[in-house]
Amino acid sequence: MDSKFSINNNNMGKKITLLLSVIILTAGLNAMEISRVEPPSWWVGMNNPTLQIMLYGKDLTGGTVTTSEKGIKIQSVKYGDSPNYLFIELKISPKLKPGRYNFTVTKGNLKTEFFYTFEKKGAGGKMTGKGFGPHDLVYLLMPDRFANGDKSNDSHPDAAEKASYDKPYGRHGGDIQGIINSLDYLNKLGVTAIWSTPLLFDNEPRASYHGYACSDYYKIDPRFGTNDLFREYVGEAAKRNIGIIMDMVPNHSGISHWWYNDLPFNDWIHKFPKYTQSNFAMSSHADIHASQADNIRCTTGWFDTSMPDMNLKNPYLHRYFVQNAIWWTEWSGLAGIRVDTYPYSDKFAVAEWVAGILLEYPAMNIVGECWFSTPAEVAYWEGSAKNRDGYSSKLTSVMDFPLQEAIGGALLKDGQPGWGEGMFRIYRSLSLDFVYTNPYSLLIFADNHDTNRITETLKGDLSKMKMMLTLLATMRGTPQLYYGTEIMLKTKDGKLGHGEERLDMPAESEFNSDQRALADFTSKLFSWRKGSKAVHEGKLMHFWPNDNLYVYFRNYSNEIVMVIINNNTKTLNLDWDIYNEAVKSGRAGKDIISGNTVISGNTFEVAPQSAHVISFK
Repeated sequence: MDSKFSINNNNMGKKITLLLSVIILTAGLNAMEISRVEPPSWWVGMNNPTLQIMLYGKDLTGGTVTTSEKGIKIQSVKYGDSPNYLFIELKISPKLKPGRYNFTVTKGNLKTEFFYTFEKKGAGGKMTGKGFGPHDLVYLLMPDRFANGDKSNDSHPDAAEKASYDKPYGRHGGDIQGIINSLDYLNKLGVTAIWSTPLLFDNEPRASYHGYACSDYYKIDPRFGTNDLFREYVGEAAKRNIGIIMDMVPNHSGISHWWYNDLPFNDWIHKFPKYTQSNFAMSSHADIHASQADNIRCTTGWFDTSMPDMNLKNPYLHRYFVQNAIWWTEWSGLAGIRVDTYPYSDKFAVAEWVAGILLEYPAMNIVGECWFSTPAEVAYWEGSAKNRDGYSSKLTSVMDFPLQEAIGGALLKDGQPGWGEGMFRIYRSLSLDFVYTNPYSLLIFADNHDTNRITETLKGDLSKMKMMLTLLATMRGTPQLYYGTEIMLKTKDGKLGHGEERLDMPAESEFNSDQRALADFTSKLFSWRKGSKAVHEGKLMHFWPNDNLYVYFRNYSNEIVMVIINNNTKTLNLDWDIYNEAVKSGRAGKDIISGNTVISGNTFEVAPQSAHVISFK
């Protein structure tokens, strides 16, 4: 539906009524037409009582805005560089009754009206702004590749790209209904939070499946479903105590965004005489020797030819993105946010974007993608970091890319690797945790949608995959599992690449014996993890790896969790004396996977290429 005006995405009747009222009021005037109002609705009782409404239409510059409602104060009306925008600054009384209110836009003898809905804050559900953390298992999925629950929307008349199931970079038909249908499977797996790559409308003609080139910030991609279906998905997940994390991208939009050919302000996006790509010099933010030119190119250059770089230093755009994040959180009931390409924006502006969200949801976890290979570089982006330049990203969590790189490299080197290789790589990465203010808040993972699949790295070795999963389940931080990792999903022809490795997830009924075995292992491990305070909150103590054997402990109150990972190709006898500092001799524990009783100090043989999790209580 090519609507001229909408205020409430879940009430089609009101959309049609308002569409007709606007057309009737403006048709005879042939001027000052309103076609968009964003955000489409708001709430009473927000911590920030002010609201910026952006109107888009025809010849709005010069218009004034009035309302008869005393609980709504119009503080200012601003015009864009384009004549087709109005920015209205409102102050909302906490005593305003939820409801629909009338606004009049006047320009000379011309008038038009729009209606705006205010709802009561807190109706989004029990997960709204709850956050996520070390007590969770975050499951990352790509909606287009995960599950197809509605084949009728695989292609859509409003979307430029149609379904092409056999092409690695094409649309494969996965959707929100498919995720809803899979919630019981994910719950059984031990998942307590879901992060999907963007679900908003990406209308690029090619490779739109990934969703990172948004064309409408208030519309779910119709090939994934509708806004209402997304809210239903969040609600269904909440029934299973699963929180939803939305992937947000304030750094760039898509070149097919509806505003691209009529920008509100000339500096809405970063413009150049010719195409200028980011130099990706993210280190220039913290580098005390960096040139200003490198930092400017990093933060103003485009990420890709189809991704205009947004200028968050424009106060109207900045406010637009803050309110967009709040709108989706409150309207649907989001638990958390993952921020794409965080260091590619002006670092001060994007930090204030985070602060604006946390003002409304102080318990929310906002995790930033800050892709660096060293802990020192990642640590700069912790919100609690004590940086020499005084900078704070305001982020509540960052992604642990150094550990991700170490996990694959360590497990690949089995047997008796050279100095600094094998399991020592993980030990070494963790030994640098002193640079973080809170390493326990990091999001840890073995792979994601931008890396090679860990199954490819570990060459589909079932034993190594179990060791990897054991580490993810018990290491400090919040574990994130990439869809299909639990079943060793890998390419059939060995071809690597983004589209090639973003494979279609098979139905559970299609799992082969090895996939079923690993999925069951994953379920058992992470279901146990839900109840382990030692893993959620316990301190980490690890021991120098010998013979490619890595042992560490998590300790909380009376619970001790001992993790043993033998990446050697031979059986090793555990020398309990080494670990006496962490667990005293004669203590009884339970092997979480086998169910066997283990007595510390007694003979314990660790089979090659195996892992054990022993809980002492």
